[in-house]
Amino acid sequence: MRGTQFSLSGTHSSTPSERRISSVTRHLVPELSSSLSMASQNPNLVPSQTAAFYGDSVFGNIVQAPEDPILGVTVAYNKDPSPIKLNLGVGAYRTEEGKPLVLNVVRKAEQLIVNDLSRVKEYLPITGLADFNKSSAKLIFGADSPSIQEKRVVTVQCLSGTGSLRVGAEFLARHYHQRLIYIPQPTWGNHPKVFTIAGLSVKTYRYYDPSTRGLNFQGLLDDLGSAPSGAIVLLHACAHNPTGVDPTLEQWEQIRQLMRSKGLLPFFDSAYQGFASGNLDADAKPVRMFVADGGECLAAQSYAKNMGLYGERVGALSIVCKTADVAIRVESQLKLVIRPMYSSPPIHGASIVATILNDRNMYHEWTIELKAMADRIISMRQQLFDALRARGTPGDWSHIIKQIGMFTFTGLNTEQVAFMTKEYHIYMTSDGRISMAGLSSRTVPHLTDAIHAAVTRVA
Repeated sequence: MRGTQFSLSGTHSSTPSERRISSVTRHLVPELSSSLSMASQNPNLVPSQTAAFYGDSVFGNIVQAPEDPILGVTVAYNKDPSPIKLNLGVGAYRTEEGKPLVLNVVRKAEQLIVNDLSRVKEYLPITGLADFNKSSAKLIFGADSPSIQEKRVVTVQCLSGTGSLRVGAEFLARHYHQRLIYIPQPTWGNHPKVFTIAGLSVKTYRYYDPSTRGLNFQGLLDDLGSAPSGAIVLLHACAHNPTGVDPTLEQWEQIRQLMRSKGLLPFFDSAYQGFASGNLDADAKPVRMFVADGGECLAAQSYAKNMGLYGERVGALSIVCKTADVAIRVESQLKLVIRPMYSSPPIHGASIVATILNDRNMYHEWTIELKAMADRIISMRQQLFDALRARGTPGDWSHIIKQIGMFTFTGLNTEQVAFMTKEYHIYMTSDGRISMAGLSSRTVPHLTDAIHAAVTRVA
């Protein structure tokens, strides 16, 4: 074919092969053929092939999508040239200096992986790295959990917490008899999107009480009590996002009894194990309560926060089944969900997690670093509360130290948030949620001034 010239117009076709191509082209794209024929007669007229096919862009009718309400905060923050700007919207840990943190133990694990020349870059199985899956199940359910010992747990590696939720949701949409899921009001903004696009119908149950800035426990019980039998219920394992309000263990037990009595299926989102209280086992207690009764449940895990592996997208979905036989069949169907979605998960982040969880010394080092992060956030809560009280800012701010985890639901309204952004260059989501991890001892006074001004000057 080298050196052969083809003419789509057919004017210069000479071989049978070229004539067949010309004929097919005229049949499929007569407009283009006609245009090129004209161009051959007048070399000054050389139309764009794209224009001939499409004219204007085929995507010309697409409207500009709004920014994600959470990620859009960072976009606005980055555009602000002010030297005093403060980003409290990002859901990622920051040091006292306001910098991202890579854990020392993570760097050690990565170095071990890099130095191990026996490691290769082959595809993982559809279900992911086996050592990672086993260790993840033990971390959330407990190493001595009967569910693990009886092989009733299926764990698959997924793309962080979001991917774990999505795989679980799609599995339920295909194989569970009830396509209705109840999520707390409020909840993480991505939850309703993930479940809806997977094919589930979303309803809400009452969770947060604005008047007390605490848990609306009776509303929660009433709404779950009126849910149809078999409905799925999303539960935040700890450090509820965005409110920072968690049930007590006694309240968790009442929730468990109610859900089991109605046959409601628990789906836990565990994004902050160990990051909330600083204790991995304490933060997993609600999940373990549901597993201990022998019932079935789902749990989505993320290592973004507690190992600082945000960009590695490391997560796991576990499904606790009634029997080992059911677990085998569930795993086979999970593979069919994952295969056309992303085929198999990435290897690097999961290798980091598996290395840390399976080495006693590294695991111990991780728990120390994890507690240090949790303690710094707790300290920021106390400092902000003390500063507001010392300033005499109107209102009861005790919810700041009662809530737990990365986020605090301040109680500030949309107008007050907008005021703080405009006048003080402080960025947060419009519902008044702030990331305590974005604060430091240096920036607490600036935030205190802004909150005081917002409360006293904006209704």
